[in-house]
Amino acid sequence: MGIEIERKFMMKNDEWKAHVTETHVIKQGYLQSGFDTSQKSSVRIRISNKTANINVKSAELSAVRQEFEYEIPLHDAEEMLRTLCNGVVIEKTRFYVPYESHLWEIDVFNGDNEGLQMAEVELASLDEHFERPDWLGPEVSHDERYYNNYLIKHPYSQWRV
Repeated sequence: MGIEIERKFMMKNDEWKAHVTETHVIKQGYLQSGFDTSQKSSVRIRISNKTANINVKSAELSAVRQEFEYEIPLHDAEEMLRTLCNGVVIEKTRFYVPYESHLWEIDVFNGDNEGLQMAEVELASLDEHFERPDWLGPEVSHDERYYNNYLIKHPYSQWRV
């Protein structure tokens, strides 16, 4: 069983941009969001650059969740995004930024989620120590609004303050 331990943060400033080592353009949609109380998981299709995956995550609102991810053919992913995701796709650019002993993933959203920027760090354990970069803002790991499966139905443009 795969376990993902991930913490999410808002961004305070753009100082991270000078340290980007890799960039991916991402499109993703949901076959199942996991927000219906009868659903125990979310099922996502993602294209990142020219690689496609199907991902299944447990539906808990937690920094620790079960996660399973499998590569699928690119043309299958494109077809699923087009026909099975109700025409709603999240588009974002992911920037990879190493800081101290961790690799940060910074997502800059486009479309209806334009203006949203978040940083994520994956950890080996929930209590693992990590250095917080100066460009990091408040933690939002336990706020459902900042999860992609929420943003698909409630875009940032509709509720941002």
